[in-house]
Formats: sequence, C-alpha cells, structure tokens
Amino acid sequence: MQHISKLPNVGTTIFTVMSGLAAEHHAINLSQGFPDFDSDQKLIDLVSQAMNSGYNHYAPITGNLELREIIAKKFDLLYGTSYHPDTEITITAGATQAIFTIITTFVKPNDEVIIFKPAYDSYQPIVELNGGKVIPIQMQASNNFKVDWEQIKEKINSQTKMIIINTPHNPTGTVFSHEDMLQLEAITKDTNIIVLSDEVYEHMIFDNEKHQSACLFPELKTRSFVVASFCKTFHNTGWRIGYCCAPKELMKEFLKVHQFNVFCIHHPTQKGIADYMQEPKHYLELPAFYQKKRDLFLSLIKDSRFKFTPSKGTYFQVLDYSEITDEYDVDFAKRLTVEKGLASIPLSVFNCNNRDDKVLRFCFAKTEDTLKRATDILCNI
Repeated sequence: MQHISKLPNVGTTIFTVMSGLAAEHHAINLSQGFPDFDSDQKLIDLVSQAMNSGYNHYAPITGNLELREIIAKKFDLLYGTSYHPDTEITITAGATQAIFTIITTFVKPNDEVIIFKPAYDSYQPIVELNGGKVIPIQMQASNNFKVDWEQIKEKINSQTKMIIINTPHNPTGTVFSHEDMLQLEAITKDTNIIVLSDEVYEHMIFDNEKHQSACLFPELKTRSFVVASFCKTFHNTGWRIGYCCAPKELMKEFLKVHQFNVFCIHHPTQKGIADYMQEPKHYLELPAFYQKKRDLFLSLIKDSRFKFTPSKGTYFQVLDYSEITDEYDVDFAKRLTVEKGLASIPLSVFNCNNRDDKVLRFCFAKTEDTLKRATDILCNI
C-alpha cells in the first residue's frame, strides 16, 4: 500500500540541507537564522522561577494574561496603537504556527493568496495544504527587491482572499516603506482581503528606519493579522513561542482553529517572558545591538569581491557574487560550504521558477569571533 501526503512535491528544506552540510564539513554556519550566543541569563532565570512557582499547567487558550497585557503595552509604546489583551492577542507556538493557523482558518479551496518572492518557505505549502492558489509576485534583486504595486493591483480579483507581507523581509533584509504600506492599505480598502503581516524581525531595523507595522495604518489594521516572535527577539529560537494580534472579529475565528491545533503554549515560558518584558530596554536596545553586528560584518568584507546593499532589517545580509563566478547559487553555496568551510543560503530556492540572481544570504546574528572567521573566508575568495 502506498500513501502520498498532501505535499508530494515538497522535499527537505534548504535550511536543513545547508545546516547538515555545515555540520558534516565542520563549516562556519551562517546559513540558518539562529544566534551562536546565549539568551540573557535573566530571562532563563525568570522562566525557571515560573516553573518553580507553579506555572506548569494549562495557560488560557489565548495565553498568559500578564504576557498579553505587556504585549498590548508594547504596541502602545512603539506604535501609539494597541490591541485588547482579552480579545485581540493570542500567544502561539512560534510565528510559523500563527501563520499556519491564520491561513488554515481563512483560506478555502480555490482562494488566491498573493505572496512576494523571494518568500519565507512556509507560506506557499500552507496555502496549498488548504487548497488555496498562490499568486507569486517576483521582486527583483536588480531593483533592491522593491514591490511593484501596479503589478499587485493587476493580480487582485474576486478570488483574492489574502495578501502575505513580511517586513523586515526574510531573506532579503529589505523593509517596507511608509509609502509601501499606504499602497497596500489603498489596494485592500473596500475589499474582503485579509492581510497577514509577518513582522517577526520588527526589533531588528537599522539606520534610524522606523518599522512600518500594519497596525500603524488604521484601515489596514482592521483587516490585518500582525505576527511576531519572541524566539527571534530574545535569542532563543528553540523555544518556539510567538504571538499574533488582530481585530476581535478576526481573532474570534482564528481561535476556532487554534484550539484544535495546539490549544495553549508552554506556560512557564510565557510567564518568564512577561516578567522580562516589564523592562522595555530588552527589546528597545535590539536595533543598535544588531546594527553593530551588521556593520562589523560589512566592514570586514568591504574589500572582498562580493557586492552588497546594507541590510535594512532582520539579521541577514544578502551578498552578490556575480563578479566571482557564474555558478548556480545552490551549487556555489554548497561548494563554499564544502571547500571553504562557510555555509550560507542560496536565494533561488525562494524565487519563482528558482530564479537565480547570483546572491547568497548570510546570518550575522553571531559572535564577533564567528563573524571575523567567516569574513576572512569571504575576503579570500
């Protein structure tokens, strides 16, 4: 007997491939997006304290109330707008679970979902699992991955159920501008389109840019889910805890699916994070923290043969290797790992038809020592 899944053509992700190759060849791993430094010991102690204080049973379906309240305060502090902690905020098992549940809640067979390529690799399979149709919009490396909003207007029709945006953007390190968000707000006005705004890198934005959250635009906020991640923010990607925010009417529908997916999230971690976030500096200091790492990384490769536009957000930097070789980016990334001892992520795997722009993505969420060893390799290519 042969059984075929609903995703018969999906193979191993590029993150697993490149991290596996890095481990096999003892390469420096700048491929997968995780820090090689520890979380703040204070946060770890607070989570341990929560366990020892009895926070070891079910949390409410929407999450620990203290955590939801501190999230609401954070939105007010950063954006001058907020969500009601009782009805508009839900804690999730990482951002990906939030994204999975949002899409599963609303996307029905034959609904169309617009995504921007290169795109985080979970979006398309989740849409397809639910019978939806992905409408990809290919952004161009030659135009620094800017969105062509006229192209978006042409793609919208009565079947368009959702638009997924990601800012700051993984894998390119670009950010949506104020004008971009105004365009999105205007395009979706007076429609039934839901916007899924993946904002997991909201606290990693550089050069005095301001993160343009969907919640800043009143009409857009009424139709949007904002998705965020504590894992990315607090350097603990293995904890798998995030949250999403949306107007009451949308969140009510989200919870109908969420309750049969995970129901609730690890309670002591929620309590520990709630206590930790009482001090806003723990997220307010992150832009400077990561910009220092970005600037170090770029300063060390300024005389290399790689070309780049400095990342505006995330902890990823895209490097153009077109003056070094005309190899397919997947092949070059693998050779760089095996022969030179440095792992990265090729962007073609996130593009329409595996479009190859001769660029690789490197993660700079690393110690100074790791970055110096990695850039020594890049400067000798």
